[in-house]
Amino acid sequence: MRVIAGDFKGRKLNSLQGSNTRPTSDKIKGAIFNRIGPYFDGDIVLDLYSGSGNLAIEAISRGCSKAYCFDNHFQAIKVIQSNVALTKSESQITVTKMDADKALLWLKANEITVDLVFLDPPYAKQKIVEQMETMLELKLMNDSGLIVCEVDKKFDLPDDIKGQLEKIKEQSYSLTKIIIYQKN
Repeated sequence: MRVIAGDFKGRKLNSLQGSNTRPTSDKIKGAIFNRIGPYFDGDIVLDLYSGSGNLAIEAISRGCSKAYCFDNHFQAIKVIQSNVALTKSESQITVTKMDADKALLWLKANEITVDLVFLDPPYAKQKIVEQMETMLELKLMNDSGLIVCEVDKKFDLPDDIKGQLEKIKEQSYSLTKIIIYQKN
């Protein structure tokens, strides 16, 4: 696993050991960033199930100004912190050990809004629609914000979330499906 483009291009990143995680492959990550915009100008990123921090680090490398990485597992937090240190991006990436639902409330309490969200929960524990609805209710998404969902290829998500998020892209890659929503 490596950073594909931008300031940190070519840097190898650490990943979690074991079969409980599925880091986003370079191929899928490249496809995601080609679709949502290869480069950014100061966007704020939320990586709600951060795992290794791979997607948030890629976004920072490509011009996002700030990323918030949350994960509920101690080992994941250690890996994210080591990857942030490898890229020397500590001032741009906030890493917090916290459950995803509590993280959304934390963002609201700290008056943080975001432009780009990565939702890649463990396949068995998906609450993606509920969490997108919560983000809308808490007004965490900036206008024209994007949400990138990574799900099992058999999993379907609605075309519209509360009349505020519209599915703009859906693509399958082997066992994984990427679904992208944009805020109206």
